[in-house]
Amino acid sequence: MAEVLPREVLIGTIARLLDGVRHVAVGASSPIPAAGAMLLRAVKEASGAVGPRISILGSVEHNFFTNGSAELFDCAGQGRIDAFFLGGGQIDGFGNVNLVGTGDYPHSSVRWPGSFGSAYLYYVVPRVILFREEHTPRVFVEKVDFISAPGISAEGVFRSGGPIALLTGKGLFRFDKARPGFELESVHPGHDLAEIKQATGFRFGHDAEPQQTALPDGSTLELLRGRVFDELAETYPEFAAQMRRDLGAVDA
Repeated sequence: MAEVLPREVLIGTIARLLDGVRHVAVGASSPIPAAGAMLLRAVKEASGAVGPRISILGSVEHNFFTNGSAELFDCAGQGRIDAFFLGGGQIDGFGNVNLVGTGDYPHSSVRWPGSFGSAYLYYVVPRVILFREEHTPRVFVEKVDFISAPGISAEGVFRSGGPIALLTGKGLFRFDKARPGFELESVHPGHDLAEIKQATGFRFGHDAEPQQTALPDGSTLELLRGRVFDELAETYPEFAAQMRRDLGAVDA
């Protein structure tokens, strides 16, 4: 099998996390989650099954919304979006996400774009996947400086949505709502448990020897490098082109 790039591991993992969804929504600046959703659809259709509906904000080809985020929120509130992705400048061990900035709000020393509708979607979308490629202590902190979207809610608060997983450039974590907290499920090739512990500011559960993240097989890679990158280029042309350049460098 051809060498698998680190981002292809992430895309393949996202496709597995999305298995079973009917409708997945992806933000306008999320090429890796979008590629994962497209890969799942391609794999399903290649086997004769029905793939998920994919809504990518900012896309012409892959977005049936005509009024942007307003329709996205309505659709999510009606229970018609099964999965969504959230990132953050900071994420802590309870799944809290900070999209506002660092420091003592409102006197933040660093400001980010803002929370937008993250808190609402976190409450109503059943399968929220936290995704952040950078895995460093500045991102994965013991406690976020500001809670844009809470990972857990107090008893008695109705909530149909919330985090199910955290995917980073080093590993895959599952979220245990009963604990609550993260459990390391697998480590990506080229990384190890000691490295992940050092790069993570919060405590997490793990096996003594965590398993390695599964790699996409040959047929899946063929779909990803062909059909999926072709589809991805419509919304994320620079990312699709960079992935193909990276593949060309590996093959050279």
